[in-house]
Formats: sequence, structure tokens, C-alpha cells
Amino acid sequence: MGSYDPVARTVHWLTALLAVSVVGLGWAILGAARASVGRDLLLFLHRSIGLTTLAVVAFRLIWRIGHPPPSLPEGFPRVEALAAHTSHALLYVLFLVMPLSGYLSAAAAGHPVSFFGLFPIPPLMPEDNRLSASAIAVHLVAQFLVYALVTLHVAAALTHWLVRRNGIFERMLPRRRPL
Repeated sequence: MGSYDPVARTVHWLTALLAVSVVGLGWAILGAARASVGRDLLLFLHRSIGLTTLAVVAFRLIWRIGHPPPSLPEGFPRVEALAAHTSHALLYVLFLVMPLSGYLSAAAAGHPVSFFGLFPIPPLMPEDNRLSASAIAVHLVAQFLVYALVTLHVAAALTHWLVRRNGIFERMLPRRRPL
């Protein structure tokens, strides 16, 4: 059974790191006082890391087209393979929907969006409070779908590693060099 190539593994773990970071910032924003410098910084970082996530996931999708994942082991249950493929596809969709809906929410509300202050991301639409409210609703609902799918993903990975010991988990780990 093969493993994922080094680029796919790196981008997978980078996506996980970005997801944990953006979620932590999102929850911190909820506890920050409105119109405070701290909240503004949290929003700035949340948006910038969200944009980074969008770029990384877009790259990951393009990479995957030319570099398909390794085959599942022979005899792998078809229903589990279908569940794995479906949950991965949904994660890709949600990791695109989340930053796009976050961007739409901010831009349609007239809030400036930039990439770590290096360059502005221009608004693609005029200010529209209804669009902003709809986008934030999508963003807020999608977060719970992400939580559920990531929990399922981690639980499945741990099951393959600790219970089944079938090598699926290890395919995404960095390769160890022989001594």
C-alpha cells in the first residue's frame, strides 16, 4: 500500500494547522469586546488565515488532480470507502465555502479585507447588508459541519491507526528516513 506524496502530506498538515488556528481565532473573536483593538486584531488574523486556507485548499485540489491518492487496501469495505470519499469531498467543499462566505460577509458589510496587511482584497460587490447577513449565516452554519466532519475524519484516522492497524493512518505521516 502506497502513501501520499510529500506535497500532499505537507499540504494536509498545513490545512489542519490553519483550520485549528482560524477556529481558535474565531472563538476568541466572540469573547473580545466590540470595537476594541484586540478584537480588530483577531478579525484581521482570522480573515488573513482564512484567505490562506482558501489558497492552500485550492492548491491542494489542483495538486490532487495530477497526483491521486494511493489506493485503499484490498478488501477495504465499499461502504467505508464511499464514506471516506464523501467526507473528504465535503471537507474540500467546506474549506472553500468557509473562507469565501467569510470574505463575502466582511466585504458586503463594507469592512476592509487584506492579506496580512500586505495587499487589500478588493470587494467584488457593492455593500449589501442582506448579502452580508446571508454570508455570515452560511459561515456560521458551515462551521458546525466542519466540526462534525473533522471529528469524523480524526476518529476514522485513529481507528485505522489504533484499532485496525491497517496502515491507512501512516500513509499521511511524514516518511522516516532509515538510520
